Amino acid sequence: MATTEASALRGRGGRGSNGGRFGLSRRQITWAKSTLPVLIIFLPPGLLLFTIFVILPMGEAAWYSFYNWNGYGEPTQWIGTRNYEFVFQNKVFLTALKNNALIIVVSILVQIPLALWLANMLAQRIRGSLVFRLIFFLPYVLADVAAGLIWRFVYDGDFGIVSNTWQAVGGEPFYALAEREYAIWAVLAVIVWKYFGFHMMLFIAGLQAIDKEIMEAAEVDGATGAQKFFRITLPLLASTVRLSVFFSIIGSLQLFDLIMPLTGGGPSNSTHTMVTYLYQYGVVRLQIGFGSAVGVVLFLISVTLAFTYRWIFMRND
Repeated sequence: MATTEASALRGRGGRGSNGGRFGLSRRQITWAKSTLPVLIIFLPPGLLLFTIFVILPMGEAAWYSFYNWNGYGEPTQWIGTRNYEFVFQNKVFLTALKNNALIIVVSILVQIPLALWLANMLAQRIRGSLVFRLIFFLPYVLADVAAGLIWRFVYDGDFGIVSNTWQAVGGEPFYALAEREYAIWAVLAVIVWKYFGFHMMLFIAGLQAIDKEIMEAAEVDGATGAQKFFRITLPLLASTVRLSVFFSIIGSLQLFDLIMPLTGGGPSNSTHTMVTYLYQYGVVRLQIGFGSAVGVVLFLISVTLAFTYRWIFMRND
């Protein structure tokens, strides 16, 4: 029995054709041996920092979420899962969750198609394309807090550009960030403006990797611009599109720096995201136990979406 298994192992590549063990080539074994000292030197410090600043805080947050604690002294008032029950019963958190879902939908249906359309035009070597790439990418380089403050003035109903333009065509002063039904859409417009340049540059990089001979052959065969885009460009960019969608989902769940200077979650808590809700109700109001429960919920949602998306759509990338 053992002899048969050993023979089968050798037949499946127990030793590779060039002498490596377990199907590994000599070059792979040499690379592994040369990399091992580097891993031994640099991996432990990285793991130590990751453990101290990521793993331990996550564990502490999970532990504190079972207490009614304001952050001072030691947590002693154990309340079990009541913090989690209050999270899902709180209308503001449900609004924040809905806003996060809306941001994801707008990012996928508006931001990414806009970035792909512009990338398809600017990837071509035409005069001025580099200038337009820079212009469209600049909002992403701008700090989120600075962008939020700038757009807060733009949307101001007294002297902002949007309100003044609206008054110039005969309208009343328009306070976009003060109206509950308009505020979230104003925020979504800023989000699209701020981040589409990042996705555009991803698509430009992917487009430049496509072999030009494929496009030339399609032109010789009489393919139209739409046919080339949908039958050649888009399939070859599929992995880049999936990566861009992944970044949009994760970024939408983590959105914080842009919201706080822009609306602070208002008016009437209508523009909160899960992270701004955590900050407002868990940190500002010193409800650390409740804020930890919100953080745990946010972590579970983010991890579940990230791993589910990668397992379904990015397994082969």
